[in-house]
Amino acid sequence: MGRVSRRTFTVASAVALTGPLATGDSVARPGTGITPGPPGRRSAPAELRGVWLTTVLNRDWPSRAGLTPDRQRAELVAHLDTAVRRGLNTVVFQVRPAADALWPSAYEPWSQYLTGVQGRDPGWDPLGTAVAEAHARGLELHAWFNPYRIATHTDPGRLAAHHPARTHPDWVVRYGGKMYYNPGLPAVRAFVQDAMLDAVRRYPVDAVHWDDYFYPYPVAGQTFDDDAAYAAHGAGFPDRAAWRRDNIDALVREMAARVRQVRPGTRFGISPFGVWRNAASDPQGSDTRAGVQTYDDLHADTRKWVREGWIDYICPQIYWNVGFAAADYAKLVPWWAAVTRGTGVRLYVGEALYKVGDPAQPAAWRDPAELSRHLTLARKYPEVRGHVFFSAKGVGSDPLGAMTRVVSDHYRQPATPVR
Repeated sequence: MGRVSRRTFTVASAVALTGPLATGDSVARPGTGITPGPPGRRSAPAELRGVWLTTVLNRDWPSRAGLTPDRQRAELVAHLDTAVRRGLNTVVFQVRPAADALWPSAYEPWSQYLTGVQGRDPGWDPLGTAVAEAHARGLELHAWFNPYRIATHTDPGRLAAHHPARTHPDWVVRYGGKMYYNPGLPAVRAFVQDAMLDAVRRYPVDAVHWDDYFYPYPVAGQTFDDDAAYAAHGAGFPDRAAWRRDNIDALVREMAARVRQVRPGTRFGISPFGVWRNAASDPQGSDTRAGVQTYDDLHADTRKWVREGWIDYICPQIYWNVGFAAADYAKLVPWWAAVTRGTGVRLYVGEALYKVGDPAQPAAWRDPAELSRHLTLARKYPEVRGHVFFSAKGVGSDPLGAMTRVVSDHYRQPATPVR
């Protein structure tokens, strides 16, 4: 997702509001965080303190494609060290940004974001290194996968010669200037699970993590063409939307079971767009007026996944300031707390560090205390067991000193991740 000059709350700008694939920032400079307390100091109650480390379009890491293995490794380790300096305990590392891999996958090609050429061996194992180096620093490593995105363009000829999307062109849907695997095909659903589980089998990752991309965000004037799949597999559903939601439900349910089978103890978590449904659409929805609702637009019934206990944690991207009229942080946190209450599913909150200091954002984001206020507010709800910051670049560069303020106000004592 590219940045826009003004982020009004409309369908057209909804992707820009989500965060996990926001692009266009400069390379992070080293941060000067507050080091957690000395050895032996009393720890804070267990909570997850995380950061998303993105690789798509080289947003966070590596700083550009084509660096030497030693330089890539050094940059990766520097991000881990910055997380430790900031008092964090979890890194959510994007290892399958676009139907590719940051490990020697048996299913998909090496990511182009490493060498500049999809399928080219970078000469080292980024995921294996990240797991080992994170664990050596006392950090959890959550492996972040995108299930269905194939490419941020629509030209199959730019994919590696043996890419599955070229081998199976019938799996591909072009939409919004990108290519996606078709979620309505059972063969696709099985394949993407196999591709992701390849990493889970190989490495002792602490969790499997998905972000907010299921069916793609709406693009005005365009239609996601799954007519043939719906004709073949949609019988028995009241409409296409119900069929699409069932496709995503099946993906989540099946992946959860397979993760637990392949590596018991590894958790499965999802970080959706922060609004399930507005109350105007559903009395069980939140007091919001969002232009996008995951249930209706992404066909992702995120509330159901929690209530059914299919996932181990949910980390909604509540990427709006306290008092934002269309989607108020102070209203969404208690709504999600109520959804998770009594389910056993852990609730973490995704925080929009990337908005701090951005002149296109509401004035609240030019206050260095805004994020700290978020954590203070969330502590009123015992269901909230941690926060994840988007993204690693900002954790290092510390815009307006906002991350330093979070650490000073909330992270002076070390904490272990809550499981």
